[in-house]
Amino acid sequence: MAEKKSFINKILAYPGTAQLDLDDPQVTYRRRTIIKEKRFLHAIYQEWYRMQMDQLPELDGKILEIGSGAGFFTEVCAQSIASEIFYCPFVDAVLDGTKLPFPDETLRAIVMTDVFHHIPDVEKFLQEALRTLQSGGRIIMIEPWVSRWSRWVMDRFHSEPMDTEMKTWQFPSHGPLSSSNQALPWIVFERDRDLFEQKFTEIKLLALQPFMPFRYLLSGGVSMRSLAPAGCNAFLKSIEHCFDRKRWAMFALIVLEKTSR
Repeated sequence: MAEKKSFINKILAYPGTAQLDLDDPQVTYRRRTIIKEKRFLHAIYQEWYRMQMDQLPELDGKILEIGSGAGFFTEVCAQSIASEIFYCPFVDAVLDGTKLPFPDETLRAIVMTDVFHHIPDVEKFLQEALRTLQSGGRIIMIEPWVSRWSRWVMDRFHSEPMDTEMKTWQFPSHGPLSSSNQALPWIVFERDRDLFEQKFTEIKLLALQPFMPFRYLLSGGVSMRSLAPAGCNAFLKSIEHCFDRKRWAMFALIVLEKTSR
């Protein structure tokens, strides 16, 4: 299976992305350019950001984006603070999501796109989010989601693991991007939801919306060539509505809210 995956990835690889060290900041810079270049992919990110903006709470305070890296959320939400775990010239802060440099109860929201499943200890992150968010503040994330379809796709086309059997919410970290488990959001908020609710009584799972069965795959993402033109986006989106999202989803919108004490 590994040899087959390698062959397919080589054939479909986006120019200039093969055999890159994912933890090299230059890869993040390159991906930022790719998202801008690929109109289909850029449109998908715009859609994700609109979904996140719609979930922002009506509060005063700072909006922190964690793992801003290759994205452009600040262009959609100018008042947000862009951050990354390593230095990038286009972010406002370098920080670790498990050690947030903000006073207690000062953040309006924490926004993340494809980041949660890279955090090696999400329990520490959730504790920090709980500390720094105001009452009514939210964590708003777009993350990979586990379905029969997504597992088939990830096993064949993606370098990151989707390990649904992981017993804990932690994994060893050997690099900010190369270390991950794409099943982690599903593990915490679906498989282990009862445990999550026991551990974090002050965090409410406000929304969990699986979506997007195949448009991201057809866009090629940040590492593969587009398999459809950007002009097909609206048509393909209408087709996606015909699919059972729980069975076919590749991503999920997850919204958590800090409740009043």
